[in-house]
Amino acid sequence: MTATRAPDEALVAVERELLARWPETRMDPTLDRILLLLELLGRPQCDYRSIHITGTNGKTSTARMIEALLAACGRRTGRLTSPHLVSMRERICLEQEPIDAARFLSAYDAVAEQARRVDATSEHPLSFFEMTVAISYLAFATHRVDAAVVEVGMGGRWDATNMIDADVAAILPIAMDHAGYLGDTPEAIAVEKSGIIKPGAVCVSAQQSPGVADVLRGHAAAVGARLVVEGTDFAVTARTVTTAGQVVSIRGLRGEYVDLPLALHGDHQAQNAAVAIASVEAFLNAPLDVELVRQVLRQVSSPGRFEVRAGTPPVVLDAAHNPHGAEALARNLAEVAPGRTIAVLAVMADKDDRAVLRELEHAVDVVVCSRNSSPRSLPGDALAVTARAVFGAARVHVARDVSSGLALARALAAAAQEPADLILVTGSVVTVGDAAEVLTSDAEPHQGDPPGAPAP
Repeated sequence: MTATRAPDEALVAVERELLARWPETRMDPTLDRILLLLELLGRPQCDYRSIHITGTNGKTSTARMIEALLAACGRRTGRLTSPHLVSMRERICLEQEPIDAARFLSAYDAVAEQARRVDATSEHPLSFFEMTVAISYLAFATHRVDAAVVEVGMGGRWDATNMIDADVAAILPIAMDHAGYLGDTPEAIAVEKSGIIKPGAVCVSAQQSPGVADVLRGHAAAVGARLVVEGTDFAVTARTVTTAGQVVSIRGLRGEYVDLPLALHGDHQAQNAAVAIASVEAFLNAPLDVELVRQVLRQVSSPGRFEVRAGTPPVVLDAAHNPHGAEALARNLAEVAPGRTIAVLAVMADKDDRAVLRELEHAVDVVVCSRNSSPRSLPGDALAVTARAVFGAARVHVARDVSSGLALARALAAAAQEPADLILVTGSVVTVGDAAEVLTSDAEPHQGDPPGAPAP
């Protein structure tokens, strides 16, 4: 039981216990364990309506937009996203705020009690991700949310989140990722991701390749779901880049939403906003108030997704971790036109690092290869071998970790004859989380500084 421990001590202990389970990157194609666990918990996932989100990239940003729009429409919201940047509690939000320690620990205790029964009767114990899903679904029910926004962990059909019977399935562009688990073609991956489309639901799909579109159309027809598609049923109709992000106009399923200030960069975020608006319209079965939408999108944030941190030079944190994400990141950099860019890159060993480097090569001047804090990280030396083949040796440096990579990038920027305009940190959510901790520490006043004193 965690109730007898101090909250900080208890949270550390719980995180350690959860991480000792199967990692979330390991996939066992069965829902038997999570089904039994949720049954023992009283089926909390049935206490609220939901929107389920899958796709290759953009899920978290879209989830945050959907959550904010639903909250602005008066709904009491819960949100599950993954992975987290710094704190595990970031994954579970209640009314747009990370779950507090007391609620998290209470939900964990209830889930852990029943998990012991499941573990005792299963060939494999519950995984980290299955436990996290159960904690979130129970927390949503306990908090009495009436709208849950749930991001798939991996795939869809066999994902632990798929125990919800979602009213709306939102499917973002599908490309190659997790090929070892999901399939070696976009169409095969689409088969897995289409598994979140439930009978009688509305499926809101971003624009897809023809083969992927055929898979989604076939599955929706087979289960009796209504499919609405970007470009036909809803669309981004106009887009202008601004220093604060962009201004977009969107034709929704139920209304026209013009001149929306979107505080996120990139054409893919405009597409995500269109999917978010259409998903909320489908969920509410009504048009949205245009001024309300403007207010929400003007203020929306998505940490670690082209997140700009002030400094000299400024630092951009972007969690792009596959070729599709790196392509979008490169387009963002071209739109912002930052000038000379130094990238700190750390990727997981199971990712296509060569393809990621190729997408970034024309948008980045110098790359510092490092490793992040995950045991799955590719060593910086190994990454540098590929980087030299793509960038040329003169444009590649190596650092032992993200912290030293940031320090090296800053030193290179300061020493260059042509000043760097931007430092980019990318390659993984873990990489971005490592950098965020360093940047937050750098910004904190040192001991003995007067209140409000600027950090050195």
